[in-house]
Amino acid sequence: MPVWQQIYEELDDPDFVIISAAQDTGGEAVAGPIFDEAKATYVQVVDVDHRISAAFNFLNVPSAAWIDETGKIVRIDEGTYAKTHPFGGNDIYAPALKDWVKNGESSQYVQSTATVTKNIRSSSFSEQEAEAAFRLGNFFRMYGYEEKTEYYWNLAKTLNPDSVNYIRQNLTLSEEGSAGESFRKMFSEYMTGEKDYYRPLDLEER
Repeated sequence: MPVWQQIYEELDDPDFVIISAAQDTGGEAVAGPIFDEAKATYVQVVDVDHRISAAFNFLNVPSAAWIDETGKIVRIDEGTYAKTHPFGGNDIYAPALKDWVKNGESSQYVQSTATVTKNIRSSSFSEQEAEAAFRLGNFFRMYGYEEKTEYYWNLAKTLNPDSVNYIRQNLTLSEEGSAGESFRKMFSEYMTGEKDYYRPLDLEER
C-alpha cells in the first residue's frame, strides 16, 4: 500500500481515483490499521463479505480492474502488486497504469472489448452457491456460532475449491495465521501444479 500511495501522489491527477478494497471478515478492526500505516489518501473500502471479488469473480487478491470515466472496464482480473513481489506482479504494471492515466483510451495497455469480455470469468451455479455459503458463514461468525461458521465456510471451499480468497480468509483467522505452513503448502501446490495462483499479467510492452 505505501507504494500505491506513492504512485497516487506522483500522478496527482484529479481525474484518477484508486479504490482499494480490503476483503477481510475481520472488518475495519483488522484492515483499518493497515490503511492507517500506509497513510493512504485514496478511497479505502473494507469488504467483509468479499462482495467485490464476487462481482468481478476474482479468485485471489490483490486483483484489479481499470475502469474509465464512462464506466467501461478496459482491463480486468489481473494479480496486481505495485512492484515485483514473490507472489506476483512485475515492474511493468505501475508504468502501464501511469501510461493509461496519461493517454486514456489511446494507451497501448487498454484492452479491446473482446479481450476484456474474454477475461471476465463466468460464475457457475456451484460458484454462486459458494458465495451464498461464504456469506452465511460470515453471518454466523458475527454472532458467535463457530460450528455453523466452519460448516458454511467449508461448504464454500467445497463448492468452489479454486477460490484462493476462501482459503486465505480462513487461514487468517486460524492459529497459524495467513503465512504459516498451510499457506506455504497451498502456494507450493499452485506453483508446481497447473493452476494459476494469480492470472498472469498480460503486460508485455508493445
